[in-house]
Amino acid sequence: MEIKKCTTLEEARKEIDKVDTDIVALIAKRNNYIKQIAHFKTSIDEVKAEDRINAVISRVREQAISLDLSPNLINDLYVRMIDAMVESEIVEFNNAKSH
Repeated sequence: MEIKKCTTLEEARKEIDKVDTDIVALIAKRNNYIKQIAHFKTSIDEVKAEDRINAVISRVREQAISLDLSPNLINDLYVRMIDAMVESEIVEFNNAKSH
């Protein structure tokens, strides 16, 4: 991971804004894949996929540690994101099954 060496507060904030833009775009991309996944599942229990959620959380916590980032921060972010995405996946699942 390459980090630009900033020389001013404004420059650092500009770089943070760029990263935030990328983060939001990546979350949207992830959410679009989640909606696709709903079409491959056959039940709400399968949508909830607790084993998969636990595996994802474990994987991103390990990645956070390797990047010297708080695993608890990543855990909290992912739990919130996954909860919201599971809700949208359930809606997508129900819509797909009603057609």
